[in-house]
Amino acid sequence: AVKSTDLKNGQLAKTLAGPVVAVDTTSGVKIGGATVTMADIEASNGVIHVIDTILLPPKDILEVATAAGNFTRLAAALTSANLVEALKGPGPFTVFAPTDEAFAKLTAAATGAALATVLQYHVVSGIAGPLDLKDQGVVTTLSGSPALIETTGGAKIAGANITKTNIVASNGVIHVIDSVIVPPANDILQT
Repeated sequence: AVKSTDLKNGQLAKTLAGPVVAVDTTSGVKIGGATVTMADIEASNGVIHVIDTILLPPKDILEVATAAGNFTRLAAALTSANLVEALKGPGPFTVFAPTDEAFAKLTAAATGAALATVLQYHVVSGIAGPLDLKDQGVVTTLSGSPALIETTGGAKIAGANITKTNIVASNGVIHVIDSVIVPPANDILQT
């Protein structure tokens, strides 16, 4: 049972159906975009929170990103690297998604296996919401390379600013970033 006093802004709460819902407490309480109109109705086997709309299960990460309209270059890159089916899988995944503007900043784009590695560097296995990202923490990406998280002065991953968090999908969550991030080229000895 989760009482309203247990909720934190930015929290991702897992539903019985499987996908997560985002908690927003900036102006009242919203769960998955629905406003809580009455909270903490106790029952013998849990707690009821009344909301003002029906929550529908979200689409998968790629469908959510495509519908947003600001990730067309990411979708094209995923198609080119044959990673579409992987991100349509059950997950869960956390995707740090560069916008079309982020791709436009690139002076040279990777291709082939190098492109697949760069794109996998944007994905973490499991759900990592903003409350899970700790300053100077490290997440291991699907490319196998670690990425540094910074939260002082605004959240960043591998130097890219995280501009929006908690875009929920059926198989994970998307956090929007303002730059394409590239895995380190050298190992510890080379560095």
